[in-house]
Amino acid sequence: MEEEQDQPKDAIAESTAEALEFGQRVVALLSEAGEILLRPWNAYQVGIAVGLYLLAVLLSRPIGAAFHNWLRHRSGWPRWRMRVALVLHKRIRAILFVFLIWATVLIMQELTWPSRSWLLGVFGNLALAWLIVAFATRLVGNSLLRSMVKYGAWTWITLRILNVTEEVESLLDGLAVHLGDTRISLLLLVQAAVILGVLFALARFISGTAANRIKRNADISPSMQVLGVKLAQILLYGAAFFMGLKALGIDLTGLAVLSGAIGVGLGFGLQKVVSNLVSGLIILLDKSIKPGDVISLGETFGWINSLGARYVSVVTRDGREYLIPNEDLITSQVVNWSHSDNYVRLDLRFGTGYGDDPHQVRRIAIEAAQQVPRVLSSDGKKPVCHVTGFGDSSVDYVLRIWIDDPSGGLTNIRGAVFLALWDAFQAAGVSIPFPQREVRLLNDPMSVRVASEENGG
Repeated sequence: MEEEQDQPKDAIAESTAEALEFGQRVVALLSEAGEILLRPWNAYQVGIAVGLYLLAVLLSRPIGAAFHNWLRHRSGWPRWRMRVALVLHKRIRAILFVFLIWATVLIMQELTWPSRSWLLGVFGNLALAWLIVAFATRLVGNSLLRSMVKYGAWTWITLRILNVTEEVESLLDGLAVHLGDTRISLLLLVQAAVILGVLFALARFISGTAANRIKRNADISPSMQVLGVKLAQILLYGAAFFMGLKALGIDLTGLAVLSGAIGVGLGFGLQKVVSNLVSGLIILLDKSIKPGDVISLGETFGWINSLGARYVSVVTRDGREYLIPNEDLITSQVVNWSHSDNYVRLDLRFGTGYGDDPHQVRRIAIEAAQQVPRVLSSDGKKPVCHVTGFGDSSVDYVLRIWIDDPSGGLTNIRGAVFLALWDAFQAAGVSIPFPQREVRLLNDPMSVRVASEENGG
């Protein structure tokens, strides 16, 4: 028991000693760097670098304003070109500083000894490297990941240029924690962030390029385009993740146990999630719905905005966006108004009085429907009107019209046709009857007297 109690104490003492040694080495490294910078010629070059930076700040204001005004008149540019121009506008100060410092280095190398511009050359290399990293990390979409990659790359390049990589690696590797047989050092964490960030950035760039090519291919249906993009993203990001772990020297055989645990979790707690994922894959493969289709599911009527791995986004006419699980689209009855084509037939029922000529009513209804802009009038899709029966108060009709833009709404086109019918019937003197009922109250003196008169009493 005493030996087991002594082991945690020894581990704490060892970690404390490593932390103290790490702090002492950092102080020694900073002291050495400060001594180098305070040498006469080096301090002089530091002053020149500071002056050049201030000059770059002053010049960046008028140049940046002029460049910004010039960009405002480039409204016809493609989006990618405008993004590049905006990045350049944001980095005008750094670009000017790189130009000024390297021009100064070249002039000093011609006028004086190379040693008197050596530190300026180091500053120039650092500024140029930082500028290149700033442009390259724009490919990383996630802001947090972009910052990690950018600052990690800046740190590594700075150490390489200053030729202190081995010393800093030794410092970072000395600060570590032990989790069982696994040793996790600060150096390993930094390497993991940089390597995974770079690999994920490459995966995002390649997947974005592949997605644009797939979407521009007219021979691939919209649903298969979505499926192809999803598969490409899964493969590329998965490959980047495993390549990053392999590059860090992490044993991947331990993931077999993790995958088994995930399989058990999927079997019990994630049934709905897996069902939606599989349903989404089925929807993409059977092409039953695709982005842009107009569907009805229960009380929801709208068009497909996007197909996700777990849900389908449906936007209604009132601007609401419903996230419908993929499983509901597989197990429920879905009306796809534009599955094979966009043609939709609508039936509008109305009635007129018995005193109106049915032939004239049919002709007026057809002519009125043809005046509505969205109603088709081509062969095979012309409006037709039929008598459907003789009701209690009216002759009943059905007016059938065709439209080819269901995404424009159904209620509004019905309302527009009914208004056209109303105007046409009013102009032609066609009556639209309504039911009339006579109500009599029992034991009412007036009702009794009227009934007696009708019976001849």
